[in-house]
Amino acid sequence: MKIHLSSVFVDDQAQALRFYTEVLGFRLKDDVPMGEARWLTVVSPDDPDGTQLVLEPSSHPAVKPYKDALVADGIPATSFAVDDVRAEHTRLTALGVRFTQEPVELGPVVVAVLDDTCGNLIQLAQHA
Repeated sequence: MKIHLSSVFVDDQAQALRFYTEVLGFRLKDDVPMGEARWLTVVSPDDPDGTQLVLEPSSHPAVKPYKDALVADGIPATSFAVDDVRAEHTRLTALGVRFTQEPVELGPVVVAVLDDTCGNLIQLAQHA
């Protein structure tokens, strides 16, 4: 068994697609119209047949309170593995990304947390 799909709820799918591809560097995998929304997935350019991240519309009534509570408590919606958190922090800061947590060592990992501009906090993690 392996993880095939994972989702983040986004306030605006077009904005999310731009952020996740043009800023973070993911690649578009699927873009299928589904009424007012789209089935929109991105993948790592290093693993185009790997786990897909669904940029899921935040339209369900339960999503806003859930996302608001996570952000208020500083809890990331998900975590992305990177080779060098500090280098990614520098690169993304130069692109205007706002971090809510600067890189910090937590035992065997270095983590930082960014705002994805779509209502989520996203953790970057580097394992030693």
